Amino acid sequence: MVELALIGVFFVLLFLGVPVAFCIGLATAVAMSLSIDWLAAVTTIAQRMAGGINSFALLAVPLFILSGQLMSSGGIAQRLVTFARSLVGQLPGGLAFVNVISCTLFGAISGSAVAATSAVGGVMVPAMEEDHYDRDFSAALTATAATTGLLIPPSNILIVYAVASGGVSIAALFLGGYLPGLIVALCLMVVCAVYARGRDLAGVNIASAPPIARSFLQAGPSLFLIVLVIGGIIGGVFTATEAGAIAVIYALVLSLIYREMTLKDLPEILLRAAQTTAVVMVLVGTSIAMSWLLAFQNVPTVVADALLSISDNPLLLLLLINIVLLVVGSFMDMTPAVLIFTPIFLPIATQLGMSPLHFGIMMVLNLCIGLCTPPVGSVLFVSCAVAKTTIERMIRPLMPMYLAMIAALLLVTYVPEVSEALPRAFGFYQ
Repeated sequence: MVELALIGVFFVLLFLGVPVAFCIGLATAVAMSLSIDWLAAVTTIAQRMAGGINSFALLAVPLFILSGQLMSSGGIAQRLVTFARSLVGQLPGGLAFVNVISCTLFGAISGSAVAATSAVGGVMVPAMEEDHYDRDFSAALTATAATTGLLIPPSNILIVYAVASGGVSIAALFLGGYLPGLIVALCLMVVCAVYARGRDLAGVNIASAPPIARSFLQAGPSLFLIVLVIGGIIGGVFTATEAGAIAVIYALVLSLIYREMTLKDLPEILLRAAQTTAVVMVLVGTSIAMSWLLAFQNVPTVVADALLSISDNPLLLLLLINIVLLVVGSFMDMTPAVLIFTPIFLPIATQLGMSPLHFGIMMVLNLCIGLCTPPVGSVLFVSCAVAKTTIERMIRPLMPMYLAMIAALLLVTYVPEVSEALPRAFGFYQ
């Protein structure tokens, strides 16, 4: 009864349009009250929420959110687009490649797929439409490409997974996300190449393309943030949380130097960052409470036994886990999905011989696909708003992009070296 009440209340509230954090919290409270007194249930939930967000590692999340807000307001997107245009703009279908590279770079720098969709989409969708690209294709490409930045560090969701997994190194996760993120971007670029060839879309005129050296000098300081953060963590100079503070200072100074923002803009940026942080932390707290209830009801063991009773073939079981996570990602935001389903599926994955690091990258990539999948894909809705189109019109161009991302997912799932090679090379994974 507890599990049925939990699932039933959650989905009823979700389909009624209640915010996800309240869906999770209320569903947990109702389910828990079936087995213990209401006051004790609410008290327990409050304790679990407070204890769940009382984590030093999670301090990095609001800091990276603030640095991302500063980067979004600091004129970074246009410089990255110009740099990407100088690299690949001359190729057939070059503007589509520029879109993918710009979204990947901006998403990695800002740590936000929504910010990448909004900032890069606002520049690239009109430019691609002017160059005879279909508006719906451009919007679909922006939505899918923006999610790659969540795999390439600094990434808040990888920090959340490190907390949920109970001890996976953040540095190892950051390194492990590079190759999968780049593979997803390359798979999307293959789709772009096929699309451009089928419609005979040329690249930009070589004479009008910006010089690579000049565009790199303009975008270089922004790109250096990735080097600064990851280099400092790998070199042992500072922790991931301290890296977040350094990223804030660097982003603030850089934005002021670019003169795209002033100190008068800072209060509004701080307010936006505080609002985003509040949403994320409420999601974290309620998700940890639900995760505790599921563990208390022995759900992870039941699910593990059920899956292992289906087959003892690791390839089939990993495929089933991927299918479940793809469905979950289309209905639930990434943060609660990671916090709720990591304790359920991680023990199964480790029994199948998968490392917690490998599983974390696979899980995040699954949920990245969910961000651009109806009905709850937040990035999809932002892309629709930026491109002034509808989800219905985007579905058709999205299909080959989904296939490309799923191909990358299968590669990441069944080839552990894709996720583990870089952490092993730098000594963060044995």
